[in-house]
Amino acid sequence: MDPTTQAFLAALAGALVAGGGVLAWAISERQQQGSRDVEEPVVPPGVAAVLSVLRSSAVVVDEADVVLKASAPAYAFGLVRGAQLVSSELAELVRQVRRDGQIRETELVMARAIGPDRHVTARVAPLGSRLVLALVEDRTRERRVESVRRDFVANVSHELKTPVGAIRLLAEAMHEAADDPVAVKRFANRMLTESDRLSRLVQQVIELSRLQGDDPLDSPAPVSLDHVIEVAMDTSAIDASSKRIRIVSSGASGLVVLGNDEQITAAVANLVANAVAYSEPDSTVLVTTKQSEEIVEISVVDQGIGIPTTEIDRIFERFYRVDPARHRSTGGTGLGLSIVKHVAATHGGEIRVWSAEGQGSTFTLSLPHHAGSRTTDRQLQEEIQ
Repeated sequence: MDPTTQAFLAALAGALVAGGGVLAWAISERQQQGSRDVEEPVVPPGVAAVLSVLRSSAVVVDEADVVLKASAPAYAFGLVRGAQLVSSELAELVRQVRRDGQIRETELVMARAIGPDRHVTARVAPLGSRLVLALVEDRTRERRVESVRRDFVANVSHELKTPVGAIRLLAEAMHEAADDPVAVKRFANRMLTESDRLSRLVQQVIELSRLQGDDPLDSPAPVSLDHVIEVAMDTSAIDASSKRIRIVSSGASGLVVLGNDEQITAAVANLVANAVAYSEPDSTVLVTTKQSEEIVEISVVDQGIGIPTTEIDRIFERFYRVDPARHRSTGGTGLGLSIVKHVAATHGGEIRVWSAEGQGSTFTLSLPHHAGSRTTDRQLQEEIQ
C-alpha cells in the first residue's frame, strides 16, 4: 500500500473516531436532559388530588415563597394572588415553619378593602424537605355568632335591670308614702306599667330564642291573614286611641298562608305596634295586603318620624333602637323587628322596609302563598279541621 493510501485511511479513521466521540457526547447530553425532564415533580404525587377535594383553603409553597399549588377555595377566599400569598402574616408563618420544621397553628385577622375583616385559623406544616403546606379555615361566622351572643346576654341583662330597678324604687317609695293614698295609687300604677314592660320583655326574649333555633315548623297549617290583621289591629287599639291614631286596613281579603298562626300574628302585631309607637298623634296607620304570583305581602304604612338611611340596615338587630328616648316613653324593648325577621325566615319569606325621615316608614312582610288560599274564614276553619 502506497504512502498516500495509508495517509487517507488514517485520516478517515481519525474522522470516524472524532465523529463517534461527538455522537457519544450528543447522546450523553440527550440522555442527561431526558433524565432531568423525567425528574420527580416538585409537588409530591397525590397532593394535587387531595387539595382539589378539601373544603378548606390549602396552599403549597416552595423554598422561594412561590405558591406551587392552591385549592379552589384558596383563590375564592383571596388567599393567593398570582403565585404569591396575599397575607404577609401567613407568609411569615410559612418561613418560620421552613426554618425549623415545626408545625404551627395560629389565628389571623385578614383585612379586606371592601367588607369587614376576616378571622381565620391557619395551620402550617412542612411537606417534604423543601415545601410547606398551609391550611386556612374561615372562622368569621363563628366569631360573629360569639359576638352576637355576648351582646345579647349583655343587652338582656341591661334591659331586665331597668324595669326591675324601677319596680324596687317604686316599692320603696310606696312604703315611705304609706299614709298618702294618692301617692300610693300613683306609684302602684307606675309599678303596673313597669311590670307589664318586664313581662313583655321576657315574653319577647323567649319568643326570639325559640325562633332563632331555625327549626322547621312542626305542623304548618293554613293561616287566615284577615284574622291575623284583625288581632294585630285590636292589640294596638288602646295605644292608638290614646294618641288619636286611626288604624285602617285595606287590600285583598281572604288570603291564606301556610305556617304558624301564633308566629305570623306576633310578627304583624309587632309591625302595627311599632307604627303606632312612632307615629305622631292624629295620624293614620295603614295595613294592606296583596297577592303577587306565589307571594302574599302584608304592608304596614305609618306617618311617623321615619328612619335615617344610615340606620336602616341595623333596625332588625336585637335591642337596636333608632330613637332610644322614644322607646323609653313607649316601653319598647327593641326586639319586635328581630322577631318579625325571624318569623319571615322561618316561613320562607322576607321583610323589607322603605323609610324617609319625616315622611314615615313602610314595612312589607312577604310570605309564600298557600295554594287555593282565597277562601272565607268559615271555609278555612273547615279545611283546618
